[in-house]
Amino acid sequence: MASTSRIFEYFVVCGLGPEIRALDGLKGFHGAEEMYMPAFIDQFPHSGHALYPPPPPQLPTCVLPAGVRIYSSRLDANDVSTYPRSYPIVLTEGDGSKIYVSCIAFRDPICEDIIEAYQIPVNSFADKCICFVSHSPCFQVLRDALEEIFVLCFSPAGCSKPLWDIISHVVSNVPLPTPGKDRVLFAIDNCLLSAETPPKEWLPHADISFQPLVQCLDVDKLIQLFTAVLLERRILLRSNKYTLLTLVSEAICHLIYPIRWQHVYIPIIFSSGVDYIDAPTPYMMGLHSGVDTSTVTMDGVVVVDLEYNRITTTEDIPPIPESEHSFLRGEILKLLQPNVVAIDYMKINLGSMGDYSLRTATKSWGQDHDFQLRLIFLRFFAQIMSGYRNFIDNALPTGFNAQAFLKKRSRATNQPVESMLMIMQFIETQGFLDYLERCNNAEEFTNNLLDKLQDATGRGQSPLAIFPSHVADPEIITIADSEIEGSEPGNRHCYKSFPANARTEEQEEKRKSILALVGGASKQVPSGGPKAESLSPRERAAERERMVLDIKVKLQGLWLRLLRLGATEDPLSSFEYGTILALIESDAEGIGGSGFVECIREHIHSGWQCRLTDEQFIAVKELLKTAITLASSRDDVSTIRDALEVSAEMYRKDPNNVQDYVQRHLLSLSVWEELRFWDGYFEYLMENCSNKSTNYVTLVTAQLIVMATHMAGLGLPDIDSWNMIEKIAERNNLGYKQLIKLRALLTHLQQLRVGYWGVPIGKGQPLPSYSMASPRALDISDESEQPAEASVLGRSWVHSMFSRDRSLRASSFNRASDTKAGATAGKTDLAAAQKKTQTNMRILRGHTAAITALHCVTRKEVWDLVGDREDAGFFISGSTDCTVKVWDPSLRGSELRATLRGHTRTVRAISSDRGKIVSGGDDQSVIVWDKQAFKLLEELKGHDAPVTSVRMLSGERVLTASHDGTVKMWDVRTDTCVATVGRCQSAVLCMEYDDSTGILAAAGRDVLAHVWDIRSSKQMFKLQGHTKWIRSMRMTGETIITGSDDWTARVWSLTRGTCDAVLACHAGPILCVEYSPSDKGIITGSSDGLIRFWENEGGIKCVKNLTLHSASVLSISAGDHWLGIGAADNSMSLFHRPQERFGSFSNAGSKVAGWQLYRTPQKTSAVVRCIASDLDRKRICSGGRNGLLRLWDATTSI
Repeated sequence: MASTSRIFEYFVVCGLGPEIRALDGLKGFHGAEEMYMPAFIDQFPHSGHALYPPPPPQLPTCVLPAGVRIYSSRLDANDVSTYPRSYPIVLTEGDGSKIYVSCIAFRDPICEDIIEAYQIPVNSFADKCICFVSHSPCFQVLRDALEEIFVLCFSPAGCSKPLWDIISHVVSNVPLPTPGKDRVLFAIDNCLLSAETPPKEWLPHADISFQPLVQCLDVDKLIQLFTAVLLERRILLRSNKYTLLTLVSEAICHLIYPIRWQHVYIPIIFSSGVDYIDAPTPYMMGLHSGVDTSTVTMDGVVVVDLEYNRITTTEDIPPIPESEHSFLRGEILKLLQPNVVAIDYMKINLGSMGDYSLRTATKSWGQDHDFQLRLIFLRFFAQIMSGYRNFIDNALPTGFNAQAFLKKRSRATNQPVESMLMIMQFIETQGFLDYLERCNNAEEFTNNLLDKLQDATGRGQSPLAIFPSHVADPEIITIADSEIEGSEPGNRHCYKSFPANARTEEQEEKRKSILALVGGASKQVPSGGPKAESLSPRERAAERERMVLDIKVKLQGLWLRLLRLGATEDPLSSFEYGTILALIESDAEGIGGSGFVECIREHIHSGWQCRLTDEQFIAVKELLKTAITLASSRDDVSTIRDALEVSAEMYRKDPNNVQDYVQRHLLSLSVWEELRFWDGYFEYLMENCSNKSTNYVTLVTAQLIVMATHMAGLGLPDIDSWNMIEKIAERNNLGYKQLIKLRALLTHLQQLRVGYWGVPIGKGQPLPSYSMASPRALDISDESEQPAEASVLGRSWVHSMFSRDRSLRASSFNRASDTKAGATAGKTDLAAAQKKTQTNMRILRGHTAAITALHCVTRKEVWDLVGDREDAGFFISGSTDCTVKVWDPSLRGSELRATLRGHTRTVRAISSDRGKIVSGGDDQSVIVWDKQAFKLLEELKGHDAPVTSVRMLSGERVLTASHDGTVKMWDVRTDTCVATVGRCQSAVLCMEYDDSTGILAAAGRDVLAHVWDIRSSKQMFKLQGHTKWIRSMRMTGETIITGSDDWTARVWSLTRGTCDAVLACHAGPILCVEYSPSDKGIITGSSDGLIRFWENEGGIKCVKNLTLHSASVLSISAGDHWLGIGAADNSMSLFHRPQERFGSFSNAGSKVAGWQLYRTPQKTSAVVRCIASDLDRKRICSGGRNGLLRLWDATTSI
């Protein structure tokens, strides 16, 4: 046998499992009108099989996307909705490979043990789905085999063998046929089935019919959908039939051959995943038309309604060029409606016309039509990509000379390049770049049908000439029927419901345990019963003690087994986790919850180091959340108190090797906001204090310190924590000195926590103005996480697809916003931004190590009486590879103009003017370069520490600052230091100079802002107020703005030398400040990822907050009408202020808040060290730790 792979990899049954959970997460049976979560019921091979990997965990949610409904009746011949439904689905794994599933959903009786345990009405039915799972796209074979299994099960005549024996034989023994060589014959009972795949030289295997696609959409709508998919837009298909969603999705993916869809692909998305429609990245998803999407923003989404032949979108889809569009439309019409197309043809000599499509289209739709339709689209690609091979250039970052290709096409078609918007966007898609990469593969190039078709067309041959003229008859491989030992020839097996597969002992034990716990909990609900009434009070107490002891012993063993699970085992899906969770949830008296917490405490006291793996950490966190929630409902303060204390002990190591404690992830529980709990906890601490003989004030202070530590560990807001501590302290007559110490301690603890984790967001927690939510909070999503349920598995699967790293190529066409703004203003800006023009991103390669300095040559630096010079808009970068590089963004594909070598250590600062470039670095030297000849002119030595800032001045002068605390002025003509114009007590980190007034300002580690008048050689002011390093500074007119590590920015007056305002609304060090000249506003950016806009009219106030970035904001550059911002997570954003027309009425609102988000490109994974903006040309450039520059050009259609 040539092939050892199997067609059928799994047979799976999904439906209502022993753990019943509603779609909203509530456990148990809540009535027949509720929808329930689907789960795995049976499968072959078994989940624990050593040779076969398990099926996808999201499979139940995907095959029953609407959930499981419970019915009182089975099949009604007069009601079509009760009939079994057969449909295919396609799943995409994290590596991009596809899993093909054929499904049959039907109503089946609920198991008697589940009915008894959950007290479901007798003779109830529930949705069940049987599936064949395969990695081979053999849709028809999968469907035929599955339907035969279903018919055998419910046939009155029954089947000759046990059903699961037939299933196991088919799954284990039917091989995948070798393409073009084998035909596999196999039988299911007495039904003969066959499977074969086409040769590799043909079009890729597509075992589907394209008829649903052309039936649902007319020709123009079909071409519009094809164009949107080709340009990688966000596609949402809607239909009330699951089969239609899958078939149309698969068909359109085959029609774009030889291009492959490179993005998220979910033909059927489950109902609870509707919010993924808002994802900013390209996707193709299918959603049942019955699911409500009124709460979802559809801006930019191409919505295809397959039932009503309708396509809607808020963004224009550029049309296909006229010549190719006419060809595509005409050929499709010939195939679909030959009688209409040829209505005016003379009916003579029709047989000699040689038009294959006219002959085949007179028949009903079949495989010939599918083939002809695919060939039409392949011929379209041959036309629109004509001659593309001549422009493949691996020396370019994209591997393709797009500019030359467009010019050649312009000459050939007599059309201007500007009219080829569709082609321009297409050749920048990831699909086209992926195709170019595959062209370099020798095997792929050999079987490249597009190249063969272009060559055949050039020689005047028929398109059919590219396919093999003769295909040998396939070798027949017959799979013998299985023989079951001990089965009698005449014996028939009949079933009233779909049978259960034989379970292992462990599976049976787990099922019984879960149902027993559920049954026990339901039986405990009645307060009195015959047995309870017959027991005496002493017997009841003894019975309860035995039950408590039994539960605690079980919990102890389960806890130890949970901690001993191997690295490859998932604790959330383990028997131990499920049983502990069931014990906690099913016990009305709280014995399970309190016993679990006591079990952890005893383990800690026995010497356990409290270190958890990532998987164990999630499991323990969820179990503690459940225990605390149930204890809160019972007012069980002791269990909550004990859980709080043990959660402060258990931890894991995060990716930065920082200890992440379980306690930090319990913030979403509302009990921590109650003063009543903390009052009780304080009294408990006082009663159990070991040394009660100490001073009362000291004793109270010590217990309040313990409480403050727990509050900070949970992440409670600083104000809420202090209000509760202050009230308890006042009740116990604590003096103001102790209150001040407690306030300082709590603030210090909060700063330490925010320094590690950012500002967390609790459940229902308001955001005070002084402490906005920090995007650095690492585990916000965990607060709503449910333990190992199907919906979470499904959402995790979808989320992993959206976040999958695809190694993005340079110049990839990004048309979606990178992040969702948390504030309302941010969302509005993003919605507006998506309607703007598309952006262009380039990757500039040249440096071999991290980029540490980046400078943009602005128009102001190089302008003279003649006008703009050539070098306006250049970017200059410095790196730890000790080089300085000059980049010209106007030369696409060859941006690097020069490499300047002279430094011996890392370059830290760069500046320039019309004729020179100056750079400073860790080698304590300042080097002046000739900008025209790109050669070293002077090396200025005089600093005793690394140089942090450089500035070119008029008159051939250079201003430099260093870690040695000095600011020096140099004369380039004489290569000498003219003077040390400023001296600080420690390292200078930022510097500003006004050449028109001679005012110099510098600041750094001595927490002072120094101001000098260098023309009179005297120091004007030492501005005191900051308590930590000053990292950023901006001087404008008579005002200086400074940003510090003390989380504040300050506005200073140069005339009075005083602080006019303190801007204290960030939750981290302020790394950049900027002054907006058009509205006289102030903009600040911080390590908390927030951007704040401040109005400076009638008193400074914050008028706008944006959370566009998820890491430290490193750069803010403001012009008259444009604002560029960059962050350390490689995200950028460009804001625009519309120009006010003469005579128009000005806005009554804030001018500063008038900045509108113009564009934010898609973010890629990189750590950015520096950012520079060219607002004149709407470009932003970032330098990363990986040595790459990412140049974003938003000027395509401004």
